[in-house]
Amino acid sequence: MVLTGCQTTKHLSPIVDDAQAHVVSQPFAQIKKQKRPVIALVLGSGGARGYAHIGVIEVLEQQGIRPDFIVGTSAGSIVGSIYASGKSAAELRDIALKLKANDVRDVSVSLKGFFDGKKVEDYVNEQVHNTPLQKLKIPMYVVATELKEGSKTVFNYGNTGQAVRASASIPSMFVPIKIGQSEYVDGGLVSPVPVQVARDLGADVVIAVDILAQPVHTETTNVWGLFNQNINIMQGRLAEEELKYADIVIQPDLREKVHIFDVKGREMTMQAGADAAKEKLSDIQLAIQTKMRPSSKTQQNLTLKLNDLAP
Repeated sequence: MVLTGCQTTKHLSPIVDDAQAHVVSQPFAQIKKQKRPVIALVLGSGGARGYAHIGVIEVLEQQGIRPDFIVGTSAGSIVGSIYASGKSAAELRDIALKLKANDVRDVSVSLKGFFDGKKVEDYVNEQVHNTPLQKLKIPMYVVATELKEGSKTVFNYGNTGQAVRASASIPSMFVPIKIGQSEYVDGGLVSPVPVQVARDLGADVVIAVDILAQPVHTETTNVWGLFNQNINIMQGRLAEEELKYADIVIQPDLREKVHIFDVKGREMTMQAGADAAKEKLSDIQLAIQTKMRPSSKTQQNLTLKLNDLAP
């Protein structure tokens, strides 16, 4: 009894269900009943280039453009989930600049990868205050790849950090994460810029942020460079098809390779995202206005005008 009385639970994380993919029918039906369009922000994969997503979010926030939901793959799922938890763009920037290697890097002894990924999961859960996906302030959809079937999985329920860990588990670098009876790896293998997921969920306006490396700028003089180039070519082809269905495509100029823990590089990458977003602001506003639904009064006036034109 004495020992029990000395125990404390304040450092224990609350019990949260494993990440899951729940089917939801017409999740944004209520918004569609209003006159404004459903806006989706799609944040793609791209490793350290993911800092550019923060610059994009800063510009959108300054313009009062808030997505109704976010879809993220890999680096995009990390930034997207923390933003979806209620953090402002300024807070995202501060978090990014304070990130240290030991916060997210844990060496693995497994033959399946160099890093375990548990620290990534814990870090994200710390940033979102252990809030599960379904309770985030902005609905968040995290794309991962089911390893055995090679199929796309979209997590929208349960452990946020776990879902993000799955989405960002780069093959051969990170050990695949097992959730339930399945193993998962990086979502960029099947959907590096998940525009189709946003469309399937009912988005009227899709703002897609593509931060993929351009193969022409990739160094191929060593084994690691060749590995990157193989991934870049594959993801580029997949993204090209999906980006056709986005209303707005934001592509920051990210030719310079930046290390994920280089503070100066982070600032440059965020600025590249902001610059690219500013160039698309007029297109974004036009897309939103074009998809506005007429109010009942406007619809009635339009009906009367059509009746007047009838013979």
